[in-house]
Amino acid sequence: MSRRNGGAESGASTAAVFGEVLRHFREAALLTQEGLARQIPCDRSHVARVEAGTRVPQDTFAKTCDELLGTGGVLARLWGRIDWYPQVEHPDWFERRVRMDAEAVSLLAYQANVVPGLLQTQDYAWALFARHIADQDEVEERVKARMSRQRRFLASDGPLFVVVLDESCLRTRVGGPAIMRDQFAHLLEAGQRPNIRIQVVPADDPGIHRPNTSMSLITLPDGHQWVYSESLDQGHFNDNP
Repeated sequence: MSRRNGGAESGASTAAVFGEVLRHFREAALLTQEGLARQIPCDRSHVARVEAGTRVPQDTFAKTCDELLGTGGVLARLWGRIDWYPQVEHPDWFERRVRMDAEAVSLLAYQANVVPGLLQTQDYAWALFARHIADQDEVEERVKARMSRQRRFLASDGPLFVVVLDESCLRTRVGGPAIMRDQFAHLLEAGQRPNIRIQVVPADDPGIHRPNTSMSLITLPDGHQWVYSESLDQGHFNDNP
């Protein structure tokens, strides 16, 4: 595993600053955490963890809070200036894929069984990693690393991201009903972004020839293309046309 991007202290402090500002505007609006969560809508625990600086919110969360609390866009601007992931760890074998994601001009993906990492919610990713990793600290590191990759693709000026989900991605339950509900809501929201297209391959269509594994076609700025796929414990790259 390798360390990236500075120290953890700055990440904790900037996340905490966002939480403090959110709490200030919420209390000024005479709303409880439950009251704000009901209007967003989301779970009260999500608001509580954002205010505590222990949960990274999506930009849509910040924009919605701005509208509900009448902040004049303060939270969205603050969200955009914070480095939410000053320190993350990726498995060594995945580092090459991370570097490609950071510069790719387009990403075309086919995904089977589970929602792809670039579109997972934090709770979904946690539940997925916790299936196989007992150490809570390691799970947290893996989730942070996964979330850190999403920001570029979820930005309004992000690279083209087209993903075809096998229906199994929606049928495979990860965590409880609330986690799946929030994950589906996130897919619907992400699919409205100008650079993201999401399609679902129906399970009962016999005419569709499915790949036997998930894979991504990554186009780099120089036009070079790589196909990326994974086995149990490593990634595979192929640039043979």
